[in-house]
Amino acid sequence: MKRVLSTATTSAVYTAAQQTADWGVPLGPGDTLDIRIYQLSALVGRGAPKTATLTF
Repeated sequence: MKRVLSTATTSAVYTAAQQTADWGVPLGPGDTLDIRIYQLSALVGRGAPKTATLTF
């Protein structure tokens, strides 16, 4: 795991500055990023992850 992004909205932004801190350069054409998304609930806690691979 490189970074955790949390949001109370329907979107999150992985900024170029964060990418540079994590990888040395921003992600670009041909790069891929594997992500896991969890929904949190006050009643249930963390749900099952949804995984995806983003291709730039």
